[in-house]
Amino acid sequence: MTNRRSFLQKSLAAASAFSLAPLAAKAIAEDVADALQSLNKLSPLQAANDEDLWTRMAQAYTVSPNILNLNNGGVSPQPKVVQDAVDRYYRYSNEAPSYYMWQILDKGREPVRRKLADLAGVSPKSIAINRNTTEALATVTWGLTMQKGDEIIMTKQDYPNMIQAWKQKEMRDGIKIVWLNFTLPTENEDEIVTGFINATTSRTKIWHITHMINWTGQIMPVKRLCEEARKRNIISIVDGAHTFAHMDYKISDFNPDYFGTSLHKWLCAPFGTGMLYVKEENIAGLWPLFPNDKPQLNDIKKFESLGTRSFAPEQAIGQAIDFHHAIGSKRKEERLRYLKDYWCQKLMKHPKIKLTISLNPAYSCALGSFSIEGMEPGVISSRLMSEHQIHTVSIEWENISCVRVTPHVYTTTRDLDRFVEAVLKMC
Repeated sequence: MTNRRSFLQKSLAAASAFSLAPLAAKAIAEDVADALQSLNKLSPLQAANDEDLWTRMAQAYTVSPNILNLNNGGVSPQPKVVQDAVDRYYRYSNEAPSYYMWQILDKGREPVRRKLADLAGVSPKSIAINRNTTEALATVTWGLTMQKGDEIIMTKQDYPNMIQAWKQKEMRDGIKIVWLNFTLPTENEDEIVTGFINATTSRTKIWHITHMINWTGQIMPVKRLCEEARKRNIISIVDGAHTFAHMDYKISDFNPDYFGTSLHKWLCAPFGTGMLYVKEENIAGLWPLFPNDKPQLNDIKKFESLGTRSFAPEQAIGQAIDFHHAIGSKRKEERLRYLKDYWCQKLMKHPKIKLTISLNPAYSCALGSFSIEGMEPGVISSRLMSEHQIHTVSIEWENISCVRVTPHVYTTTRDLDRFVEAVLKMC
C-alpha cells in the first residue's frame, strides 16, 4: 500500500497540465493517493457507493468540466500519471530516435508484457502488444488457415470490424459465415449457448464470441461457449474489447484459443494500445498479419513485427496497469456497475423510458442503454449534447435501437443526476 501511495504521489505531483501552482498540484496528488489508500481498506461493495472517495480519486483525471462524457465505452481518458508517462517517453525518444527507440525502449516491452500477462492470468509467452482489438482479431482472422466451405458462427450483434473482416475472408477464400441473431437484452444463457450448438455442422471450424455486446452492454456466457467449443474441437475466438480491466476476471478463466482487447478503453491506457492472446500451442500455426522472416515460428513476438511506431504509448501501458491495481479490479467493477444501476433505476420509473439492458449483475456492468417511446436514438443523443453538453452515443444496428451510456470511475453520481434530469426533460 505504501508503494502504491508513493507511486501515485510522485507521478501526480509531477503533473504540470493541471495549470495549478506546484503546491496545489502536490496537494491534489496527495489527496488522490489518500483516497485510493482509503478505497483499498473497503470491500468492493462497500467502496462502490462511497461518493466522497470516488470524487477525490477523480482528480487523477483531466477531463473537461464543460462536457459530461458518458461515452467511455468508445475510448476512455487516461489518468494524468499515464499522460505524463507518454510525454516523458516521447521526449526521451526524440533525443536520439533510432537509438533510444530501438536500443532502449524496445527492450522495455518485456516488463510491460509481464504486467499484462499477470493482469490477464496467462503466460507472458502468449501475450502480444498491439494497437487495438481490431488489429488483434484481424491477426487471427487472416492468420488462420481455412478451406473453402469451412464455417464460422457469428452473431448479427458482433462488432462491425470483426464482421467485415470475416465477410472479406468469405468473399476471398470461400468460407461460410453462419449467422445467429439474438433479441437483447436476455438473461437466457441456454438460448445463446443452444443457438451456437444448433448452428454447428461438420464444417464448423470457429465460434466467434463477443464477451460484451458493445451496442447495449449485454454480457454473453463466454465461459460456457468456450467450454462447448472445446468439446467439439472448435476454435474459440473471444472479442474482449469491452470487458478487459472493466470486469474482474482472467482470460484463463475462459481458456479461449484466441482473445483480443483494446487497452485504451477500460484500462485507461494510451490511445492506440491493445493486446492479443494466443494459446501457446496455437502460436506456430497462426500466420502473422505483418510478416517477418519466420512466420511459423513458435514465438508470440512474431505478431509485433509492425515496423517503426511510437514506443511511448506502449511503454505507458505499465503506468495504466499500476493505476488500475491501485483501485483494484473488483472495486472498479463494482463501482462501474453501481453507476450503471444508479441512472438506470432512476430512468426506468418513467413510463415512456425503456431500458435495453438487464440489471442482473451477471448480464451487465458499466455499459447501459435505454430508449424513449416515440423518439429516435439520434435525436435523444443530439439533444443531450446540444442542450445539456452531455456526450452519449446513439445506436441503430440490426434489431437494436437505443442510446448507450457508459460512465467511468471518474464519473460521479452528481454527474448522473444531471444526466437523468436532462433525459426526463425530453419525456
